[in-house]
Amino acid sequence: MKIFAISDLHLSINNEKPMDVFGPVWEGYLEKIFSQWKEKVGEDDIVLMAGDLSWAMKLEQVVADLNLLMDLPGKKVLIKGNHDYWWKSISSLRAILPYKFYAIQNDAIRFDDGIIVCGTRGWKGVERYESLSMEDKKIFDREVIRLGMTLENANKLRQEGDKLICMIHYPPVDFYHNDSAFSQLIERYKVDAVIFGHLHGQKGMKTTFVKNNIPYYLTSCDIVDNNLTEITFY
Repeated sequence: MKIFAISDLHLSINNEKPMDVFGPVWEGYLEKIFSQWKEKVGEDDIVLMAGDLSWAMKLEQVVADLNLLMDLPGKKVLIKGNHDYWWKSISSLRAILPYKFYAIQNDAIRFDDGIIVCGTRGWKGVERYESLSMEDKKIFDREVIRLGMTLENANKLRQEGDKLICMIHYPPVDFYHNDSAFSQLIERYKVDAVIFGHLHGQKGMKTTFVKNNIPYYLTSCDIVDNNLTEITFY
């Protein structure tokens, strides 16, 4: 079994928000992603998608975007991004998910292969917490609590030899990989790999790096040239 990740697809079947207005890297990006998805991913493999799946505004509108991914191989695991406005209730979302789709919201899932995936959205400001507005600080602090919840739920599922992957939409560290409240929790729970997205057009940002023996993967599709990233452990 292999594990892949890609995020920030910003699908728009029912919304007129073509991504190619943001530059050449978005021209034909879905065709490229789907082509190699079919080539690389097996039915028993896992594809992690760290937020901003769709521009849909309502749950019923995202169904078409989910159906676009339905025939692609692998088990798809989703977390919420800042633009996933259609994602309101986790129970309502899970009720309409197609076969082999999984949604995580502050909880965790364990696959029979000994892979545990947990996740939450996170928030902006890891590099400038003190200068955030009171409202943003409130959201940031709440997201730290939610990360603790998802990691604690993952820890309860963890068996000897399991690998724990944490997905978080916003970057959990800054450009220089300095510590944050998010990364401190990630290290405390001995996470084996971290997947994040949200960033676009960030020149010079490393897409893969290791911080305190934990590999971090930035998987925003435009930054990784619309390639699925294979996840490995250290």
